[in-house]
Amino acid sequence: MHSKVSLRWIACLAAVLLTSCALAAAQHPAIFLWPNGAPGAAANAPPEAVRITPEADHVISSVHRPSITVYLPPPGTATGAAILVIPGGGHRELWMDHEGYAVAEWMSGHGIAAFVLKYRLAREPGSTYTVEGTELQDVQRALRLIRSRASEWSIHPDRIGVIGFSAGGELAALTGDRFDAGNQTATDPIDRQSSRPAFQALLYPAIPHDLHLSKETPAAFLACGANDRQDISEDLPQLYLQMKRAGVSAELHIFAGVGHGFGIRKTNTVNVSTWPDLFQGWLLANGFIGTK
Repeated sequence: MHSKVSLRWIACLAAVLLTSCALAAAQHPAIFLWPNGAPGAAANAPPEAVRITPEADHVISSVHRPSITVYLPPPGTATGAAILVIPGGGHRELWMDHEGYAVAEWMSGHGIAAFVLKYRLAREPGSTYTVEGTELQDVQRALRLIRSRASEWSIHPDRIGVIGFSAGGELAALTGDRFDAGNQTATDPIDRQSSRPAFQALLYPAIPHDLHLSKETPAAFLACGANDRQDISEDLPQLYLQMKRAGVSAELHIFAGVGHGFGIRKTNTVNVSTWPDLFQGWLLANGFIGTK
């Protein structure tokens, strides 16, 4: 008797879990950037791997089929803005929660369509990928893909930006520097779309040293902790000054007593926990949300 009850209980639990997973997948579908395989993908690549830290963070590695996970605003709340969320992890792994899914949840809850990027990793052991080649290609393809489906997702094509954290911030900065109008003769219609982000948000980024700043550089929101390592906490203000001199619209926030990797966490201190609100205010002031 007990075994029958146990089997029924297990079957019911399995059904509930499957239903929950199906609902989650329906709410936040993952879309491969190249459905038939990414160009230059490693042959005979191992499957994607995930580890869970003691703090319950999901950390992904061995990405060979780059994708975006879709977070759309609730019906009737869309502002027309969209953002590609680029998690960090030193180009060796991807910290998907506090620099990915939590950010997308916040953005979509405030009317901003969000897309969390899984990109190939240049610095994990044995990788044949590169930061300024493969990884940047994944980011650019994601922007083109989002722009190609802007009408379907109630997005204004000229209000699609990027937000990157740490290594993802480096990619966001490169994306704001090395964009193109698309290849109008491409057989793939996605490749005909522009890869230029309307804006860039760089949070505690690794800063590229060969940026070509000009008035064409997308507007920038910059933020880091005062206790971060020197090449971020001191170089990010320098980047702000360089942007200002080049005529780029930029805003900088440095949070006292804060180090690296804050993202969106429940444990963040009061001052740094306000950065999403500051970012939303910056988007509004620059006309990326609201009437335009």
